[in-house]
Amino acid sequence: MTSLDTRLRDLRTRRKALVPYFIGGLTEDWTTYVSASILAGADVIEVGVPFSDPMMDGPVIQAGALRALGNAATLESICHELSAASFEVPIVVMTYYNVLHHFGLERSAELLAQSGVAGVIVPDLAIEELTPWRDVATAADVSSVLMVAPSSPDERVRRIGELSQGFVYAAARMAVTGQAADVGDASRVVGAVRAACDTPAYVGIGITTAEHAREAATIGDGVIVGSALVQRILDGASAQELEGAISTFRRALDQASSEA
Repeated sequence: MTSLDTRLRDLRTRRKALVPYFIGGLTEDWTTYVSASILAGADVIEVGVPFSDPMMDGPVIQAGALRALGNAATLESICHELSAASFEVPIVVMTYYNVLHHFGLERSAELLAQSGVAGVIVPDLAIEELTPWRDVATAADVSSVLMVAPSSPDERVRRIGELSQGFVYAAARMAVTGQAADVGDASRVVGAVRAACDTPAYVGIGITTAEHAREAATIGDGVIVGSALVQRILDGASAQELEGAISTFRRALDQASSEA
């Protein structure tokens, strides 16, 4: 069991997890937004390492990633800034396999671990090809967080449940990231995960409002909020303004915890 496994299983006994997503290097002061979200009650931070050819990113995340790339953001620069910030909550990086492969799998795992990163989501890395990365990452105590889609058959969900560390990313819809009108297939996906394993299931993709977060948290063990926050930053919101927005998500999740 990895450190992230232990920490998130403990968290599950206390409250629903709030996981805001930020793009590393989106602004010069992007880590101040992370600090503000922690003050607002974030339990885990997801940090996107931008890639030029994303597979699951919608228009908002793509726009943010392109801006970050224009700011010369790289895996190394983002890890350096994470290391300097030394956040007290777990950091989970989301990136694409080409970034890790190009830098070197072992070097990537070591760099991430040294920067305080507890887990990595690699959405374009199939479980059939996971072993080389998962082995070096686990050796560095970096969890491999895997995703379950609404289309995943039961046997594949079972296998993902066996392999995923920290939490399972329960994708609420068959879509790229983005804001949405409801929580999609969250109930069905989380149900499949829980039938397959005891790993915490966090709902993401399309969580746009505090009410979405509350509803998703009554289903899963936590929620991931991405595009709705990145859009605010792209629109010029300050860290203090974002802290206020994230506080509304925190209150919604606390309500869901009290209803559980």
